[in-house]
Amino acid sequence: MYPNTMIEYMAQSDVNEWNFGLELSSRPDKARLELKNIQEYDASIEFYWAPLLVESNADHPSKHKRSDRIVHIETIEKHAKNWVNADILVFNSYLWWGTPTLKVLYDSYKDSKRYNIVSNHDGYRMVLEKWSNWLTTHINHTRTRSYFMSMTATHQRGTDWGMPGNGNCLNETKPVMTDLFWESGSDLQMMRILELSLSKLKARGVNVKLVNITQLTQYRKDGHPSVHRLFYSTLKAKQLSNPSRYADCTHWCLPGVPDVWNELLVAYIFQGLK
Repeated sequence: MYPNTMIEYMAQSDVNEWNFGLELSSRPDKARLELKNIQEYDASIEFYWAPLLVESNADHPSKHKRSDRIVHIETIEKHAKNWVNADILVFNSYLWWGTPTLKVLYDSYKDSKRYNIVSNHDGYRMVLEKWSNWLTTHINHTRTRSYFMSMTATHQRGTDWGMPGNGNCLNETKPVMTDLFWESGSDLQMMRILELSLSKLKARGVNVKLVNITQLTQYRKDGHPSVHRLFYSTLKAKQLSNPSRYADCTHWCLPGVPDVWNELLVAYIFQGLK
């Protein structure tokens, strides 16, 4: 950590139960989840919940569903106005784009007559274009350095690594040892859309560094909380009788895999200081 610095981490939570290794100083029912200030360095780290970058029906950190996704394509400012004073911006938006289609609104939620139903790929492309335009015109890139974390793997299908039946990450204790393993839930097209968006930004003079953590997470089928997590609703008897059906193979445990990608992020940040 270096002095007089504000680091802001935007978008989704890949880490289980809002635990980022630092003590939260506000509750997870607000979009701005400010982490404890590091007083000896006059620095602060914030986690800001905006899983789809623009305004959406997933904006509440704890009261949301992954189905019936709706984004308001014209209203990035609701979130982005909170990012302008950061010295370092770290973006992350992939997991919540998993629904095949979504509704894109062009008016307010109260007057939502104008909308399109688009694929998740087209929606992701549209939002990244909106985000890119905002980033180009609203951020002082001489002062602020920006990074984008790539997608992380989910290990929902045990057949990907040779497990028979309908198994998943439940009871897994070792990584996949096959070189260049790629689990079937990772959407490579989404990653290509992000890479193209960042390439276009660079051509406009805005350099957002991609921190590619995707392949390293592919191997870690053993790194998820599985059934060892807090559930927001009481599990029913049918679920309890079949633990693999409610095992969390999406989020990551701490300590664990996120410690590795945070080390990579820190390396990028310090490299930028040279």
